[in-house]
Amino acid sequence: MILITGANGVVGRAVMTLLSGQGAAFTPIGRAQGDLFHPQWIEPALDGVDAIQISPRATGPGLEELLRLAVKQGVRRAVLLSATTVEHPAGERRFAAQFARAEDLVTRSGLEWTVLRLADFAANALAWAAQLEAGDVVRGAYGKAATSPIHETDIAAVAVQALLSGAHAGAVHTLTGPQSLDQYEKVRIIGSAAGRTLSFQELPPEQVRQAMLAQGLPEEVPARLLGSLADYAERPGPTTGTVEDLLGRPALTFADWARANAQAFTTGRAATPRHPPVPQR
Repeated sequence: MILITGANGVVGRAVMTLLSGQGAAFTPIGRAQGDLFHPQWIEPALDGVDAIQISPRATGPGLEELLRLAVKQGVRRAVLLSATTVEHPAGERRFAAQFARAEDLVTRSGLEWTVLRLADFAANALAWAAQLEAGDVVRGAYGKAATSPIHETDIAAVAVQALLSGAHAGAVHTLTGPQSLDQYEKVRIIGSAAGRTLSFQELPPEQVRQAMLAQGLPEEVPARLLGSLADYAERPGPTTGTVEDLLGRPALTFADWARANAQAFTTGRAATPRHPPVPQR
């Protein structure tokens, strides 16, 4: 049995799809099912669980207690979704520090562990769909900020390997997409997939920050976004070949992701927040 925290997220859903395809049993845990900040309630759900996929954003400060209960209940292994910023700093250090602390807790937990340090998700681009419903321009800060966005299917494929077999026990893998792209290029690729001519218009960072705050978003959201983008505009995020090495096939590209999600940018009906994409890694 596999326990999936953050089951409502992009990666959680992709992992469950792959597990279902392999006939593997799993239990999804999302915020609606309980407060993972105080995870004592989850102890009965750990009965019979062999492995846990851990999303630090889902578990929050309850991670240490969750790991203690997992050891107590005989869970064998944990796969942690971390961030490339632990090894390749970008943005405010407080955000990378949250992932670094999660890594420390998991690697000292007594469980067999695997850490996946993830680049920003290709799916973050879905946050542009609302802007593209109104026109053909995406507006945001730091147009030249470049990352190698990773397809959630690739993350899930590596995570499932680790969850089911323990093949990557004790490993720290840095997973990225295969190509570094700035925001101008990402928007162009989305336009090609959607059959539209799209463009990116750069705005002053403070204008973007104030617009996001005016929408009622917490300070953390623009701080996380703009801090990372500012650094990636100066120095692109990392690009690795780890996905291909582990899966024995080329990593999926941002263009692959855009084609699979083209409808979101042709209909403008994606269920996404009305603000620029927030890097999840």
